[in-house]
Amino acid sequence: MSNVFKYLQGDRLIWLVVFLLIGFSMLGIYSSTSTLAFRLQGGNTEYYVMKQFFYVAIGFGLMFVTHLVDYRYYSRIAQILWIASIPLLIYTMFFGTELNDANRWITIPLVGLTFQTSDLAKLALIMYLARQLSLKQDNISDFKEAFLPILLPTLLTAILIAPENLSTALIIVFTGVFVMFVGRVSLKHIALLAGSGILILSLFLTLLFVMPESALKGRTLTWKHRVESFSNPTGNADEEYQVLQSKIAIAKGGIVNLNAGGSDQKNFLPHPYSDFIYSIIIEEYGLLGGGVIVLLYLFFLYRCVRIVLKAPKAFGAFLAAGLGIALVIQAMINMAVVVNLVPVTGVTLPLVSMGGSSAIFTSIAFGIILSVSRNVELQSGEENLEMA
Repeated sequence: MSNVFKYLQGDRLIWLVVFLLIGFSMLGIYSSTSTLAFRLQGGNTEYYVMKQFFYVAIGFGLMFVTHLVDYRYYSRIAQILWIASIPLLIYTMFFGTELNDANRWITIPLVGLTFQTSDLAKLALIMYLARQLSLKQDNISDFKEAFLPILLPTLLTAILIAPENLSTALIIVFTGVFVMFVGRVSLKHIALLAGSGILILSLFLTLLFVMPESALKGRTLTWKHRVESFSNPTGNADEEYQVLQSKIAIAKGGIVNLNAGGSDQKNFLPHPYSDFIYSIIIEEYGLLGGGVIVLLYLFFLYRCVRIVLKAPKAFGAFLAAGLGIALVIQAMINMAVVVNLVPVTGVTLPLVSMGGSSAIFTSIAFGIILSVSRNVELQSGEENLEMA
């Protein structure tokens, strides 16, 4: 193990978290895709796990490369990426590939692969916000000079994503507010934003339930059914079915279990390899296995906090804080859906759920965080040498 870690710089405990999450991912995907493989791949049960391994290998390669790049270069890259993500989001809204009743993907010509543009936009926006905050520190309390240049990109990105992926848009807004708080933006301005957001969300939900279903367009009908299903479990059969099967999987897992590949609910749960892979993990490894997943994400967040506190430059601190909290929030929402604490969202479990673009962009996010931690270690080493 020490021979492996000598090539992996930065926070080695975060690297360990990455390896453990990938391990859970491979086990969970191999088990949860067996029924899908028999139905679509002629019984080739290795097809989907090998496909995911291919994406994980690409993601890990990108994680390795990005963690070796000095994180300060990402300040300029962030500006380019965010500007590029806006036309991609607009294109996706009108010409995107429809999968699972939503236009969230773009099909890459010639190769036929699809990627979710919101994954790129979320990564680019957080990097861009970190850049803007670090540049605005001298007048961070000014509404026009600091708050608006940070708020407007966040709202623009969220608005373009929301029609087809409301849950990701909300994660982006919450992450943006969190990064503003870490970046010492005026609490008065943050409170104004939070109050406005709550008011708008309340009005939106009111309109959603007041308007007749025939007047609802696009994904709004799906949102209404999901909220109804959560507040009234007998209100929507499709949404209740997912939650019910997830609860059965959790109940079968018990407290302690070791039944790798032995899940029964993978035959009944919609998307057991992505949205509900956490319930499959609990069914096969018990609440103890599910608890390990939770602790891994919380431990990762703790290591990010340490990086933030030790980062010598503001940009690095904001970068690690934003990317870290975005990944952990996404994970917690996914697990909250599985145990029916929040309505069904379609948010995947980072580094664990099956997915191509999500695995790749999540890996890049981890790599950037590790780049900041690598710089922190190099800085500490130089200071120790000077003291000696």
